Amino acid sequence: MTRSRSRFARWLRANSERYLLEDAQAEMARRYLGRPGPAGERGLVPALWRHLFVPVYHRLPPRLRQSAMEAMPGSHRRGWRTPPSRSHTPGI
Repeated sequence: MTRSRSRFARWLRANSERYLLEDAQAEMARRYLGRPGPAGERGLVPALWRHLFVPVYHRLPPRLRQSAMEAMPGSHRRGWRTPPSRSHTPGI
């Protein structure tokens, strides 16, 4: 994997987590407090994340979301290690 691809994957993951978290906080504030959530950053790029990425992400079927995450490099692709087998004999 190239360094730039890894850097892009980290950037994509950080931004998607950020804007999905903001959306979840806004939803909780609307639902339980009856008011809008915390004010987010202004600008074209944050608006694209909020009004394009977040709604599309929520509308994707779970299997498609999962396969997209598995296609990206990162820690979520690591499998579980199987522990070494232990003998059931006493240590003494």
